[in-house]
Amino acid sequence: MSSTELPSALAATVTPKASPVRVAAGERLRSVGLPGVTLTVRSRPPARDGLPPALYVHGLGGSSQNWSALMPLLDGLVDSEALDLPGFGDSPPPDDGDYSVTGHARTVIRHLDAAERGPVHLFGNSMGGAIATRVAAVRPDLVRTLTLVSPALPEIRVQRTAVPTALLALPGVARLFTHFTRDWTAEQRVRGTTALCYGDPGRVTPEGFRNAVEEMERRLQMPYFWDAMARSARGIVNAYTLGGQHNLWRQAERVLAPTLLIYGGRDQLVSYRMAQRAARTFRDSRLLSLPDAGHVAMMEYPEAVATSFRELLAETRELSGSLDESGAASGAEGSTSGRDGFGTDGSGVDRFGTDGSGADRSGTDGAGRGRFGTDGASGNRFGTGEPGTGVPGAGG
Repeated sequence: MSSTELPSALAATVTPKASPVRVAAGERLRSVGLPGVTLTVRSRPPARDGLPPALYVHGLGGSSQNWSALMPLLDGLVDSEALDLPGFGDSPPPDDGDYSVTGHARTVIRHLDAAERGPVHLFGNSMGGAIATRVAAVRPDLVRTLTLVSPALPEIRVQRTAVPTALLALPGVARLFTHFTRDWTAEQRVRGTTALCYGDPGRVTPEGFRNAVEEMERRLQMPYFWDAMARSARGIVNAYTLGGQHNLWRQAERVLAPTLLIYGGRDQLVSYRMAQRAARTFRDSRLLSLPDAGHVAMMEYPEAVATSFRELLAETRELSGSLDESGAASGAEGSTSGRDGFGTDGSGVDRFGTDGSGADRSGTDGAGRGRFGTDGASGNRFGTGEPGTGVPGAGG
């Protein structure tokens, strides 16, 4: 059992009253109860019946609000839902205190199984990208397409600007940080987070900044806020160190779904140089480079992200049709109905099969990769769009 799987005492069982979470125009919130966890789900009414479902997974310190700028741009394409992962946003901590990447992935899988919404167009940002990669690898029957915005996949040379976030994983660091920053205002915290996560913090509108400050004030009322941050950061670090079939890069090789990769040239948390490795690793990938974006392109340049996703749908229409008919990619392993992909009893043991399907099957020598431009030259050809109005978490 890893340190991220230890029970988290009272923090995991006591949920205090706090100010209401913000709901944007056209959005609605609902609470979903699953064994051991309660999730808040943010959604938009579908533009029409029969749209394929989409699910959005945020990063470390973020929430479902991180997708509020993108979701309305996809109203006519998908039926959108965004999760607050356990311990984040408006979702209370998990009963078992498991904030590992596998634990979060298991939660996503159980939600999709319980809602019978799969296969979905799955989106993930940062830590949410790592979670989504693991979900797509172990339960390909649940994923139509995969869109990853600055996914937190293992890096050997971590950027210096990402080190403070990684240090949260060390025991006691979150407590020390809380002590030394106890006099910081919510405005100061939001400015610091924005400077870290945005390529250009000036893209945050005044209204968006005020909303982010209100959300920060709400989160700081939660006694489990820093516990969830520290344990999730530890979960990312643990996932980075896993080898063999559990390694995230090995799992990326196993992903069957058409994949859209989005990287920002000014990302201070996930290195821009990882874009090329990701494009080579995911077997059916397309790469969108946004030179001026930071860590949260779906908030900074939502229209560019939406345009790229529309192109992904247009390009894979035939594949999507086959998924509609069969509910799973042909030959997908590890897709047994009713199982969470981590063992038949939810124990967290990965089921990858024994037929070697994790080998690098990249089709026609990567011909489909980087078709949106791999050197940033095409990053702005969709226009800059309107900036997102929220502020993300600490990254990862």
